[in-house]
Amino acid sequence: MSRNSQIERNTTETKIKLNFELDGKGMYKISSGVRFFDHMLELFTKHGRFDLSVDCIGDVDVDAHHSVEDIGICLGLAIKEAMGDKKGILRYATAFTPMDEALSQVSLDISNRSFLVFNTVFTNERVGDLPTELVEEFFRAVAFNAGLTLHIAVEYGKNNHHIIEAIFKGFGRALREATRIDPSIEGVMSTKGQL
Repeated sequence: MSRNSQIERNTTETKIKLNFELDGKGMYKISSGVRFFDHMLELFTKHGRFDLSVDCIGDVDVDAHHSVEDIGICLGLAIKEAMGDKKGILRYATAFTPMDEALSQVSLDISNRSFLVFNTVFTNERVGDLPTELVEEFFRAVAFNAGLTLHIAVEYGKNNHHIIEAIFKGFGRALREATRIDPSIEGVMSTKGQL
């Protein structure tokens, strides 16, 4: 069973085409107009072993906010669609991910109850061309459109690049684990009978 999805979103602020494959090989082709953000999506894809293509034309001359948030919306919708009926998935996962001096913890529940806890502090306003405040905005958009309960915490770290990188790698690793199908699970992992 192929678990993939294609999402298109066209607004007055952004035009996005996104293709996502849950059971991929870590292949990516990403153009968001925000180069540091491209790099973070590449890390998410590689370490989650997904396949992801993103083509975004956005109003980055105004600000990166619309492009980053709208890609988060599209990725969240793509994750939700690719999971299908969620039968047999493990549902939960936690990944601790070191990146030099920084350590992130990403825990998620594919619950269809959207929630984000984002517990980290950045000491710079930007890393490259990405405003650091948009990292939380991106993950909020993903969580609320994918139906994830998502907890992100940075245990420690000084370098903002390393902190963000640890978060994106950890999200990829946790999502890969939570969406893995276990043949011993009958139906969905819930006493409600649905997720």
